[in-house]
Amino acid sequence: MRVPLQGLALLLTLCALPAAAETARIYVTNSAGDSIHVIDPTTQKVVQVIGGIEGAHGIDFSPDGKRVYVSNETDLTLDVFDRASGKLVTKVKLSGHPNNIATTKDGGRVVVGIAEDPGALDVIDTAALKLAKTIPVNGRLHNVYVTPDNKYVVTGSIRTKVLTVIDLRTDQIAWELKLDEGVRPMTMEVNGDGSTRRIFAQLSNFNGFAVVDFAARREVARVKLPDEPGGFGVIERRTDAPSHGIGVAPDGKTLWVTSITANGVFAYSLPDLQLLGFVALPELRLPGRQPISAVPNWVTFTPDSRLLYISNAAARSVSAIDTRTLRSVAIIPVGEVPKRINTLVLP
Repeated sequence: MRVPLQGLALLLTLCALPAAAETARIYVTNSAGDSIHVIDPTTQKVVQVIGGIEGAHGIDFSPDGKRVYVSNETDLTLDVFDRASGKLVTKVKLSGHPNNIATTKDGGRVVVGIAEDPGALDVIDTAALKLAKTIPVNGRLHNVYVTPDNKYVVTGSIRTKVLTVIDLRTDQIAWELKLDEGVRPMTMEVNGDGSTRRIFAQLSNFNGFAVVDFAARREVARVKLPDEPGGFGVIERRTDAPSHGIGVAPDGKTLWVTSITANGVFAYSLPDLQLLGFVALPELRLPGRQPISAVPNWVTFTPDSRLLYISNAAARSVSAIDTRTLRSVAIIPVGEVPKRINTLVLP
């Protein structure tokens, strides 16, 4: 049977679609519960619940999408789960109390920030699933990130106010930067060649973020978020961390910064850091009390940058934001005190 050219073109187009599409899942750890919720961004529904992990904190994945890595604050371990079944594979004992984690781009290592004095970065060999090395740092660590070019780990300490960059080739500290406030969540902007251009770091007691030039190894700017809207944070006891969630969209065109004080998220253009707009998040309203912030925390994106997801720690939910229209498109119920949130892209 001969197929008309138009029909053949249509068939080829349809066959190409699945290969071009990416399947993503949004993972959120519930820090006051014993579960991890998994959201399908196409339906905005929870499609999997991984249970049996009390005190789940940081979360990341193997590049092939087969494993889920979670830092366990109760057992002081890195817990490894099979992604498809949600079943525990093993627990890797750490050198101390863990905070956030990150997987290297090649999948060979998971780095874990140790939030315990004197401070350290644990390095897990993912082939052996063993603690391979503990790198001493200046102060207990809050967050850890692997740079997009897979050359460095960027981490920070709230207590010592030090931002530390570790060379992944040598497992040695490359440089440090002392700031005037504790270092909280961070995100990075890249150059055209994939190297790190700037670090955007949120700080204790500051409703905004610092801008650090990676090559110059110094702070070059500080951006304060708008004063309005405001009025939140005092009742919630979060004045020491008024802004605690920040991310550069995957396309590199925008920076998104959550604010507990404003109970929402601000969008900035890149590279010029011009304010683009604001999206309000849900308020908690209880009889006889003034409205309470949702306590927006961490952020993550779909791979196409079209949707932003924010964990609402006080509201037990995740907000999905359309980044083009700056509108909330879904509020997804999850577990107790959701915080760390990350995107898994399935190959």
